[in-house]
Amino acid sequence: MKKILAVSIMLALSVIYLCGQAKPVKKDPSGKWKFEAPYAPEGYTTGTMDFSLAEKKYSTAIMFPGSDYKFAGERVKFANDTVSFVVYLEGEVISISLKMDDNAKMTGKASFSQGEIPLSLTRQPENK
Repeated sequence: MKKILAVSIMLALSVIYLCGQAKPVKKDPSGKWKFEAPYAPEGYTTGTMDFSLAEKKYSTAIMFPGSDYKFAGERVKFANDTVSFVVYLEGEVISISLKMDDNAKMTGKASFSQGEIPLSLTRQPENK
């Protein structure tokens, strides 16, 4: 009887322990993000990036203050918590690579012919 009780207690504790384990939060870049690029040329230091997922493919667009125009990102990839894409601004190809620090922050860089510019992004709350 004592063996059965001891095994039952061990089994119950094991189940409780396993259920209490924190499950990893899946990171997803979908949504609106405010970005800052303090070393970018004037007019490009802040703005928003909008990421969306449709038919298992991500897409993105960049908007800058004072303009309603959206610059579409091309060749968007999301793997290993990293988003990468290219965008064309003023005839320049800009490669952007962003690492999701968590579901509210991303950091990365924009690379172009003149060098690299650090980027930081903060997720914007959804309007409901």
